[in-house]
Amino acid sequence: MSDQLPSSPASITRRTALRAGLAAGAALAAVAAGTAAAAPGPRSPLLRTTGGREVAIFGGGMAGLSAAHELAERGYAVTVFEPAYLGGKARSLGVPGTGAGGRQDLPGEHGFRFFPGCYRNVPDTMSRIPFPGNANGVRDNLVRVEGTVAGFEGQAPIFLPVELGGVTQLTPELLQNSLVGAFGFVPQLPPHELAFFAKQMLVWFTSCRERRFGQWEYVTWEQIMHADGKSAAYRKYLVNALTRITVAAKPHLSSARTIGTIGEALVLAGSGLVPEYSGGVDRILNRPTNAAWIDPWVAHLRALGVRFVLGQGAAALHLSDGRVGSVRLSSGATVTADHYICAMPVDRTVPLLNPAVLAADPSLEGMSRLISDWMVGIQYYLRTPTEIPEGHIAALGSPWALTALRQAPLWVGDFAATYGDGSAAECLSVDISDWDTPGIVYGRSAKDCSAEEIATEVWAQLKAWLNTGTGWLRDEDIASWHLDPGITWSGGVTHNATPLLVNTVGSYDDRPEASCAVPNLYFGGDHVRSHIDLATMEGANESGRRAANAVMDSAGDPGGRADVLPLVSPPAFELAKRLDQDRYRAGLPHLLDG
Repeated sequence: MSDQLPSSPASITRRTALRAGLAAGAALAAVAAGTAAAAPGPRSPLLRTTGGREVAIFGGGMAGLSAAHELAERGYAVTVFEPAYLGGKARSLGVPGTGAGGRQDLPGEHGFRFFPGCYRNVPDTMSRIPFPGNANGVRDNLVRVEGTVAGFEGQAPIFLPVELGGVTQLTPELLQNSLVGAFGFVPQLPPHELAFFAKQMLVWFTSCRERRFGQWEYVTWEQIMHADGKSAAYRKYLVNALTRITVAAKPHLSSARTIGTIGEALVLAGSGLVPEYSGGVDRILNRPTNAAWIDPWVAHLRALGVRFVLGQGAAALHLSDGRVGSVRLSSGATVTADHYICAMPVDRTVPLLNPAVLAADPSLEGMSRLISDWMVGIQYYLRTPTEIPEGHIAALGSPWALTALRQAPLWVGDFAATYGDGSAAECLSVDISDWDTPGIVYGRSAKDCSAEEIATEVWAQLKAWLNTGTGWLRDEDIASWHLDPGITWSGGVTHNATPLLVNTVGSYDDRPEASCAVPNLYFGGDHVRSHIDLATMEGANESGRRAANAVMDSAGDPGGRADVLPLVSPPAFELAKRLDQDRYRAGLPHLLDG
């Protein structure tokens, strides 16, 4: 399959998108097999052959390490400059000074790692990182999770399988019925609204790519799900909670295309019928991220010849004759290379886009319009393991959109004997996805709370959503807690050093491709256009591969390129997509939308 991504064609305007979504049609007939409809072509950057093979990569996170991996395997001389920590937001943090008696420090994370089966590029990279005793390298450190705990305020939590039942083949009818069955647990949800939700998901599955990029990119997930006028349960759980806990996105701001893309991939992974998604819906690492993945990766890259320069980042790009001639580092030193990859988060990339760079490629100005938001982890170290079933935990409808994971049961070794001072037998890792909604203890958002207040509020919300009829969480079991150190306070203001990109309506237009009109300048990161188009390790990994391929294109390298593995488009929906393509080009709405 092609790794090309759609551009933002001038022929598809916001006016066209609005006109195409004015009305809904009748029911859609049964569909047959086929292949995915063609997408608009990519932008064509101006590239010139340099022939050089020396690459400077700025940023040692997921994108930078992925680009370094692909280029080093092909014999390029790669240097990675990282101002803080290798691994970026994917790394382990650890709690300094907590190890005793020969044990390691207590393990901290930005949040638990989540590797859905629809991820293809990251596992491929993992399989090429050696790990002692593993036939498939680091990839064998992934553990499949079979279920999840859904918690509701004041109601007993429910343990649910993560795989879809009843899908014997990928047809629209079976998929729609399976979605109705999968979400039937939602309390106080009118049956007809559940059926409507499943039907709207089918609208997405059967929308052509032109409609996805020309219409759904410019409406919110709330709008495609017609949340207005629906019950409180529909809006709270199906539209809001599922979106916030799955992708940390806001359904009233995020484009329907972005949420629909990952939703479709997760549903297909849950069906068990897509060979490329063999990992199921849910996988996690079997030990802290650095031990399971990042440290072996860095060691492997060093063995391939990659050089790492820590404590220094890019401060300024200097152009000469339309090309990057050098980069000034934060230390004041100057770096020269044949190729330069900016693999930093978008908020750190934008300051490098000086007038000379923007004059060479005005489209890069769109990066300044991209928006970042907060999703940060806190860990509770417990003296006694909880009785919560193994798997992810979703506090559905909680003010701070909390998700969690018991790490000890799925990690190798004895937790108390391995970490801390031996008093903690369990680590409950929690992600806080909503930092703007008032909580239940202090009536303030997470951004308006101190670290101690955040720890108290999160624990209170978890108890309110999980303890009814269970008593799973007990105050006396907390030995200590650890909030992501990227959260700091100064002058009464809360700061976050590691925000995540948020895909807002129309933001695809502002996302860069891996290459640009500056011939030896490239971009990596989860803000770069990718198939998954979401702030994920998968999107960042894919962008690193694309940046590496762009370097090879510019160098005129005749060798093989890095694989860029796309999401799967089931043939069973192809006929419906072709029908929708005809309707979209005629300015008509999707047959099922309404």
